Amino acid sequence: MVYTISGIRFPAVSPLCNRSRSNFTGNRNSNISLLPTKDSFSRKIFAGKSSPDSDSPSLTVAASNKILVPGSQGDGSLSLTDQLDNPETVLEDPQGLHDVDNQTMENDKKLKDEENFVESIRGYNEVQHEQESAASSLVGDDSRAQGKKASVPIAKTITIEKDEVRPRIIPPPGPGHGIYEIDPLLNNHREHLDYRYGQYKRLREAIDKNEGGLEVFSRGYEKFGFIRSDTGITYREWAPGAKSAALIGDFNNWNPNADVMTRNEFGVWEIFLPNNADGSPPIPHGSRVKIHMDTPSGIKDSIPAWIKFSVQAPAEIPYNGIYYDPPEEERYVFKHPQPKRPKSLRIYEAHVGMSSTEPKINTYANFRDDVLPRIKKLGYNAVQIMAIQEHSYYASFGYHVTNFFAPSSRCGTPDDLKSLIDKAHELGLLVLMDIVHSHASNNVLDGLNLFDGTDSHYFHSGSRGYHWMWDSRLFNYGSWEVLRFLLSNARWWLEEYKFDGFRFDGVTSMMYTHHGLQVAFTGNYTEYFGLATDVDAVVYLMLVNDVIHGLFPEAVSIGEDVSGMPAFCIPVQDGGIGFEYRLHMAIADKWIELLKKKDEDWRMGDIIHTLTNRRWLEKCISYAESHDQALVGDKTIAFWLMDKDMYDFMALDRPSTPLVDRGIALHKMIRLITMGLGGEGYLNFMGNEFGHPEWIDFPRGDRNLPDGRIIPGNNNSYDKCRRRFDLGDAKYLRYHGMQEFDRAMQHIEETYGFMTSEHQYVSRKDEGDKVIVFERGNLVFVFNFHWTNSYSDYRVGCFKPGKYKIVLDSDDAIFGGFNRIDHSAEYFSFSREQDGWYDKRPRSFLVYAPCRTAVVYALVEDELEPVKH
Repeated sequence: MVYTISGIRFPAVSPLCNRSRSNFTGNRNSNISLLPTKDSFSRKIFAGKSSPDSDSPSLTVAASNKILVPGSQGDGSLSLTDQLDNPETVLEDPQGLHDVDNQTMENDKKLKDEENFVESIRGYNEVQHEQESAASSLVGDDSRAQGKKASVPIAKTITIEKDEVRPRIIPPPGPGHGIYEIDPLLNNHREHLDYRYGQYKRLREAIDKNEGGLEVFSRGYEKFGFIRSDTGITYREWAPGAKSAALIGDFNNWNPNADVMTRNEFGVWEIFLPNNADGSPPIPHGSRVKIHMDTPSGIKDSIPAWIKFSVQAPAEIPYNGIYYDPPEEERYVFKHPQPKRPKSLRIYEAHVGMSSTEPKINTYANFRDDVLPRIKKLGYNAVQIMAIQEHSYYASFGYHVTNFFAPSSRCGTPDDLKSLIDKAHELGLLVLMDIVHSHASNNVLDGLNLFDGTDSHYFHSGSRGYHWMWDSRLFNYGSWEVLRFLLSNARWWLEEYKFDGFRFDGVTSMMYTHHGLQVAFTGNYTEYFGLATDVDAVVYLMLVNDVIHGLFPEAVSIGEDVSGMPAFCIPVQDGGIGFEYRLHMAIADKWIELLKKKDEDWRMGDIIHTLTNRRWLEKCISYAESHDQALVGDKTIAFWLMDKDMYDFMALDRPSTPLVDRGIALHKMIRLITMGLGGEGYLNFMGNEFGHPEWIDFPRGDRNLPDGRIIPGNNNSYDKCRRRFDLGDAKYLRYHGMQEFDRAMQHIEETYGFMTSEHQYVSRKDEGDKVIVFERGNLVFVFNFHWTNSYSDYRVGCFKPGKYKIVLDSDDAIFGGFNRIDHSAEYFSFSREQDGWYDKRPRSFLVYAPCRTAVVYALVEDELEPVKH
């Protein structure tokens, strides 16, 4: 008898053998598989070299030869751009660059030893190539009988459609000087920036020389983990701290003496398992596997670091690695090409597990069939999926990753995820992945923490390797093998699953040794270019953007940075970090700040400044709220605005309340002005488009603290861990009007493309009238935030002459408004000859601006089609 999880078979029988377990492994209910097993002692172990590394905190290949060092320092001045309508000159901080500290000078001296480092591993690639080119006959009976070592070729077939074929070339580093032309104030910190770019170039050269280039280096998944070939399976793992290692699993009855691995001089353990006599693979698809190691911390069984799938069996706490290699006929084959990247991104942020209307964990299949069509209908052109990488703790929202190459098994199998992505592509949607390379779970049983029994394996040792606020481990971006692991991880998701790009989480934490904690960034350049900058991490970000944009030119990279790091979204060849977009995180914080104030205390200039305060030529993704604001302990915008009235007064057959009327009006205005002025892209977290009530609370039990206190849970309830899409669809509820307005916003942007227009001008920010007027593209946006005053014949400036017409009106009855504006009216502009300039605009026209209303006007000659309801 067997039971199944996500298509994986598990035995339900008593164990036939006992194995000693340390406290690292916990207990298993079953220790063997009912699938056929082989005589594990008849297999031969074959060792081969892998790439170099050590557990040193700096980038190393041999333990004593460092080629990447942290640090440099400098200072500078504020150069963040101000409002679009009135940029101000910011005075330069007169203080110049500090002298480079002694540590940096010493590190620069060490860099001269690079040739020695290169010599130490000069022949690595050649040796590896020779070993992996060994004929399969070397693994036959004769070689085993003679005790010869052999290595099997790594065979991987990648099918690419004809229209997808492109050269796999990552451009070499450029001069790195473009940032100084874009922002001359960066010249004040040229020593730090040139040092940073020099580190990047040295690393690129070292990778080229010793790994065959970044393209080869980023295919670590073809060397590490489980590699299937025609003759068997090779398993490699980098664990330099381990004293011994063995591969265990269902296939060998979890016998740690059956398949002992061999270590090379770089700390890489390896074993080759030949095919069975009948040609079948030595490890059946779906088998549980782990690596058994004797480490400085004791005996432990770990899930392989490069595992492609892991599952938590019923009634068990630890996860198990799964050897996932379905037969060809069961593998999902992509049918649809990836869409071309749109000019402007309208992103729907989603979490598959909590995307059901029912209190349960949703599946990839249900998300594919139910949620993707909804996203398409709403008018978004991209979906950003959270919590893809496997994470043992569901309530971490996917940010405490345990298995970096494995999709979360809670929602289905890897092939289920591929089917979801393919369906999105069929609908014309980009699929972005919320990828976590800023930290990792501190879970020792399931994750990378103490993987080889040492504190400094994948992470920095000591306090530098621990994030005290997130309770997680921090990567050592100066380690050669950590770079291979993370670069390969990014490429894996783009290559294998055909994701269209990434949103990199927690980038601010990566770029600074203080991780942005208890630091108020003011924009002064000394905050960005000094000893607090983690140069290793910044160089890693430059490398990963090289991989993304070099190998996948259509892919999108978005960085979550709250600090405002200059040159964050400038190409690497120009000296930048290489992201395409920065998440404009200050906007959401500003709205929460304003919602805590009275309406009369809102300052129009403050709103405009926050929305437009971004760096020139560096694109931003704006959002009024994301998943952060929806978590328990915080409130969504709708809940801030309407609070408990959302429970009783959202039905159209019942009278509204002033709180609900205000909330619905401001909810629409906040979202529209954020999209209109906040950036070159827009993001919305699922459900917030219709003002989803309440908060997100993942299922959790009571938590007992060491001091005896108890933090109460929610009885492991999923009630607040779902999305009530039925509320937005119910035409008898006021939620429906807010949802229709959000859909109309997306339609307007799709029609006019205003987010990426080069023409943008704020002509009015009237503190008395509480009115904001701005142009973006050929549209004129008029916002009246006043709580009681409506204005007839209100004059607004414009640039182009002609007839204007309403294309979006937040007061429309279909959007839950009061229908105070006549949509059949036409608005003709006055020329400067007729009535002079107005608000520094050559032309103007008169409008009616009701209180708490936003209206968008378009030139009739440019109007493709007004919004249809």
